[in-house]
Amino acid sequence: MPSEKVLQQKKEIVRQLSENMKSAKTIVFADYRGLTVEQDTELRNKLRKAGVEYKVVKNTLTKLAAKENGLEELEPYFNGPTSMAFSDKDVVAPAKIMVEYAEKYENLELKVGVVEGKVCDLKTLKAIAALPPKEELVAKALGSLKSPIAGLVNVLNGNIRGLVIALNAIAEKKKESA
Repeated sequence: MPSEKVLQQKKEIVRQLSENMKSAKTIVFADYRGLTVEQDTELRNKLRKAGVEYKVVKNTLTKLAAKENGLEELEPYFNGPTSMAFSDKDVVAPAKIMVEYAEKYENLELKVGVVEGKVCDLKTLKAIAALPPKEELVAKALGSLKSPIAGLVNVLNGNIRGLVIALNAIAEKKKESA
């Protein structure tokens, strides 16, 4: 029979997992069985650099946290070793890195994902992973906004340039007549 201290620790783990699930924009669950220490370390370093948290989780506690967040449909995926990669800032990074490493290392098997609170299959995770990074999307959007503004500036400069040329011509005529 587990002691009161152990029960409190488990409740705290479930609370933390539940908070992580609630705040995460994207979560990727995977079976990491068979990864070497070097492969796991490489994966963790890449995730950390991208601001993605990575945890090995206990299935029974993760089921409870999922249930608290209305994600009961995840339950069938919680068997065997399970890890969880998630980010509360970036939608694309967890999927992009986990898909990349699942292709690189066949021992990393993706199970399921959660994006913006919705359970999604591997096909959806791969589609999200194929999206360009946020910075690139912002740059493209700004570039498309910049183009019409640059055109307007050129038109306005052209009118001002024309006015300056006309005023200069009038000044030249007045000099000649004087």
